[in-house]
Formats: sequence, structure tokens, C-alpha cells
Amino acid sequence: MKNENSTNSQKQVKQFQKDGFVVIEKALTDSQLSKINNDLSAWVEKSKKHTQPFGRIMDGRSRFDIELITHTSENPALRRITSPAEISSACLDVVKNNRALDLVTQFFGPNIKHWTNKINLKLPSSGTEVKFHQDFPFEPHSNEDIVTVLFFLDDVTLENGPLEVVPGTHKGPLHTLWHNGVFTGAVSPEVEAKNKSKAVSCFGKAGSACLMHSKLLHGSAANNSDFARCLYIVSYSAEDAITLAPNPLPSELDGMIVRGKRTGKVRCINYSVELPEYPKEVSFFGQQEKAKNM
Repeated sequence: MKNENSTNSQKQVKQFQKDGFVVIEKALTDSQLSKINNDLSAWVEKSKKHTQPFGRIMDGRSRFDIELITHTSENPALRRITSPAEISSACLDVVKNNRALDLVTQFFGPNIKHWTNKINLKLPSSGTEVKFHQDFPFEPHSNEDIVTVLFFLDDVTLENGPLEVVPGTHKGPLHTLWHNGVFTGAVSPEVEAKNKSKAVSCFGKAGSACLMHSKLLHGSAANNSDFARCLYIVSYSAEDAITLAPNPLPSELDGMIVRGKRTGKVRCINYSVELPEYPKEVSFFGQQEKAKNM
């Protein structure tokens, strides 16, 4: 069994290097999944009493973001919870300990730190969608060893707005998220049209996870089903990847070592990228709404 697991891990590492993503099953234990979903259900219930984003994170912006157009007390459209690990022991436990993190050490080496965590929700009929983009322009670092781990809190199907990724684009250029002087958080319509036909959907059972390179081009459509599609999203980096811009989701957990040790070293590579705009909006969904007017 040990040899079989080792061989499987090697295949997953090779796929990540080749395609820029890999989906694994049982990244969370049943207990971890149940505890996070219990907290999430309570937050969704709480959102029914609000008509505007609510709660506060470190920089004063709201922790809980809602889709104002569709949100009602009967059909809540909570769409983002920022840094839930600051207020949930269940979320913090997953940041520190999960099967996907064990694989991250095989991608980037033994020393790994936490960057951000958030929950993105696509509740039934909420209308929430994500325009195509790369994460790295939001989070430029001294090197590119950054991975976004998307834990499936629900069964993800082709009907409820799965993540769509374009394999191999992590090896390509960094696309601008600025258009006509406005930071939209999305690539141009031309870049999206060129790549969307090549996209593949990532789906699986609750508790699975997609590990996605920070440079991979991705997006997702709205949830047109009667079932929720929620993701707990945790970003990790190599310990020697140092941020070049303020964290757009500031948290007391930024830089926390989750595997290995702190070396005090910086590893740099040669690349060029436009710095992001620090968000004034509650979440990047607000930033991407600007793209509708471009």
C-alpha cells in the first residue's frame, strides 16, 4: 500500500507540473468536512438578517460579502467569507492539517507557509460567477511557488458551477487584469475567448480538493442547479516566496508556517507583472463587476 500511495503521489506531482492543477479525493476527513459545513450553515443563516455585507476583517472591510442583486432572507446569496480561519477553529484546523498540504510539500519543498483563506459560495440561484483570471497578479511574490487549494464543501457537478481551468497556462504569460486604467480582476474578453474553449471542469465529491498553480488561468459559471457549490480556498506558498504587494485579504495568519521551518531566506526569479490594485470592495467579486462596464 505504501508503494502504491507513493506511485500515486508521483503521478499527481507530474500532473501538477504538466497541467498546473490536480484533483484529489478525500483531502478532508469526514470530521473536518462536517465541522466546516456546520459553521458555514450558521453563517448562511446569519446572512438572512442582513441586507448589506457585514462583519469586519483586519483592514475594516466586511468579512461577509453578499450578492446584493439576488440576496433575500428567503434566498440568501452570501458569496464570500474572508479569512474564516480567524473566527472558526474548524477552518483553522484545515489550514494547518489536510491531505492536500502533504502534497504541496512535494511540489515546493518541505517549508510551506499560509497566505490567505476564504470561502466562496455559489448558493442555488445566487447568480454568482467568476470571470477568467490568474491568481498570481493578485498576489505577486518573489517566486512563483504558490498554490491555491480549493476544498469542495459540497459535491461539485457540471451543473452547479464547477471550477474551469485551462491546462498548461501556468507555463504561459501573465495576463493583465487592468483595462482602460481600471483594475477589473479579469483577463480581457479576447484572452478569455481564446482560452475558454480549452478549459476543463473540475468536479468531485465533497471533501475532495483541486490544487491549482497561482498562474493557471481559470474561472467558473453561475450555479444553475438546486444544490449549493461552496469551496474553502486556502493559498500556500514556499517559505522563501516573499510577497511584493500588500495582502488583499489581510489576516493575523498571513505567513504562518504550516510545514517545515522558517529559513529567513528569499528566493527570487526574473519576471515582470503589473501590481494589483488594493481592493476597496468587500471582495474580488466587486472588482470583477467592473469588467461588465468595459
